Amino acid sequence: MNKSKVGFIGAGYMGYGMAKNLLNQNDLYVIAHQNRDPIDKLIKEGAVEVNSYNDLINHNLDCLMLCVTNTPIALSIAEKITPLIDNELLIIDLTTHDKNGTSKMKSIFNNKNIKYTVNPVMGGPVQSEEGILGGIWGGDSNDFEESKKYLLSFCKNIFNFGTVEKAAQAKLLSNFLSLLTTTTVIEFFRSAKQLDIDINLLCEVAKLGSGNSGALGRIADKALQGDYKGYVFSVNNTLKDLTYINDLLKDSSNAEQLSRIAMNFYDSAKDKGYGNHLVSELIEKEY
Repeated sequence: MNKSKVGFIGAGYMGYGMAKNLLNQNDLYVIAHQNRDPIDKLIKEGAVEVNSYNDLINHNLDCLMLCVTNTPIALSIAEKITPLIDNELLIIDLTTHDKNGTSKMKSIFNNKNIKYTVNPVMGGPVQSEEGILGGIWGGDSNDFEESKKYLLSFCKNIFNFGTVEKAAQAKLLSNFLSLLTTTTVIEFFRSAKQLDIDINLLCEVAKLGSGNSGALGRIADKALQGDYKGYVFSVNNTLKDLTYINDLLKDSSNAEQLSRIAMNFYDSAKDKGYGNHLVSELIEKEY
């Protein structure tokens, strides 16, 4: 049986694991990324590198995935690739967008016979490579089953939220919960240190109560061994997502205030030069 042809733009920090899993059942085409390491690894594993968007589209793709850092980058790519597409191509956008990003992307692609869908994910690079991410899908319902054929390569579950706009909002709300929980865990550690409380015992207590969470597990299990890189998400990316979240929640006064408080933490950390650090490393930093 012929394999499907999948293009992947953004095979970097998060995208590498997704692209690697796609290779199991598809012919994969990747485009040069500023970080050569994941691209070089994918080429060794069987992916084909292309040097331009024109070369990528000329491979007569069945599906094209975008996994880029933010909305402006995604919009720039959409503007460049749309004129090159002349078939009914399925696009799956894995980017975490701001509140208007998916609408803007959709309006660009609507000028062509392009099936634009989104699937921002929950999980990190480890879950990406293990193929157990959670997918937050949105798009035309007629494109859901076709999308799943590719997404199940790296997603354990895929949840259909309807429109691309609703999926983008759901992703930001999910991040609102996870990032505020993560921020609380970081401050929990920092406060215990300041108060000279046995953090090992305190974590055992916390895990028995309603304060237990995925964030606590990801951070605490390694931090208690002196490894502060348990939560693999950078300060810069956290600040970007919280900025998007804060804008989404501007009409919800309490939620907006909560997101702004967390945003200010990471803004301060960035100002101190910690932007490229992982958020869990802030446990040992002054910011």
